[in-house]
Amino acid sequence: MTGFAAKTICSYVFISGRDAADVFREDVAPVIFSASSVSYRVDREAKAVTAAIFGFAEARAVFREGCGCTLVKGVSEAELNTQPIAVREIRESAIDDLPWLAAGREIGDPLPPGVDAGRLKQALDAAFTEGSSEMLKRTRAVLVVYDGRLIAERYAPGFTPDMPLLGWSMSKSVTNALVGILVKKGRLTLDQPAPVREWQAEGDPRRAITLDQLMRMTSGLEFEEVYTPFGDTAAMLCESGDFAAYAAAKPLAAAPGSRWSYSSGTANIISRIVRQAAETETPNSYHFLRRELFDAIGMTSAVMEADPSGTFVGSSYTFATPRDWARFGLLFLQNGVWNGRRILPEGWVAYTTTPAAKAPKGEYGAMFWLNAGASSDSANRRWPSVSADAYSAEGFQKQQVIIIPSRKLVLVRFGATPTPQAWNTEAFIADVLAALPS
Repeated sequence: MTGFAAKTICSYVFISGRDAADVFREDVAPVIFSASSVSYRVDREAKAVTAAIFGFAEARAVFREGCGCTLVKGVSEAELNTQPIAVREIRESAIDDLPWLAAGREIGDPLPPGVDAGRLKQALDAAFTEGSSEMLKRTRAVLVVYDGRLIAERYAPGFTPDMPLLGWSMSKSVTNALVGILVKKGRLTLDQPAPVREWQAEGDPRRAITLDQLMRMTSGLEFEEVYTPFGDTAAMLCESGDFAAYAAAKPLAAAPGSRWSYSSGTANIISRIVRQAAETETPNSYHFLRRELFDAIGMTSAVMEADPSGTFVGSSYTFATPRDWARFGLLFLQNGVWNGRRILPEGWVAYTTTPAAKAPKGEYGAMFWLNAGASSDSANRRWPSVSADAYSAEGFQKQQVIIIPSRKLVLVRFGATPTPQAWNTEAFIADVLAALPS
């Protein structure tokens, strides 16, 4: 509880620039048990947040330029501040190389031929309109990018195009892109045993787990993807000093490749693999993240936060502005090419969107959610009314980057949706598609 509160407030205050009281009310209190017992203190001089329950169980998160906020766990605060990833960097302003706004015009003015302005407005209205107080959407941002153009954009009060927002598990899809870049460079191989030091003892059955199986969540590792205080995900994110080590220590619950089981632990094992491969050619992995991905596509607001060991948290902690998340979606819509430069290897998007063999509805590929449908019945899919080529990066409380190649469409949605059923993704997509040429 205190770890979640300290980390969440720290990140939103020092990365997004939000008010701490708003963050506690909207992002912390709806998630943790007995929030009224939790107190917090923001130290703006030290750029840190401390949280406690009735003065006990204190947790502290510290902000470092370039890698966001990290809980002080397993290392001292002084040790965190000496990690090389904490160096300050002067990053160039993003060159807006996409036609988001025509000179002197509002977004979508004029709209592309065939786009119905009235229906597009209705789609955004519906995305922000609340129903009952028990089923709040709390939408914060919606963007519609059609045929490379930002044709619609709206923000809730207090949120702006320049505010980086947390994608939660959309971070897994960013990690997918980083793996792809290293595969293109020849530094990682998908079908070989994953280079995980904890599994190298003679006779350890985990030695057989491949990087592909980690990417597809078919490693067979035991990991409980629940967010209660005693679940693996909460323990890893709020108590561990090394997220990859926490997950890699897990035994096998099934033979590698024999079952599909969504796991944030798996994603953080991959993060450490990326870090190790990247640091064979760069001073630290953060230089690699920026140079090879974020700066390459103008996604310069992006921050992947680090765990206490210095590895970026590829499961959960990526911040970027909604427009930069839209850039990320466009990279995949454009088959891994940006302004004529190939960022991801040839065939990577096809690999990513090939369903994991054990995913029952063909709902998962390689760290992206799919709409492919069951192998025996393609109509049995997540969003039956949406075309089967749709796929998405998705995070806690319905953060989404939805990509529909057949409609040349990228949708971005951010919110703080406490009840998942309050946000109907399929209806949202249908509302937008109704405004576009068929």
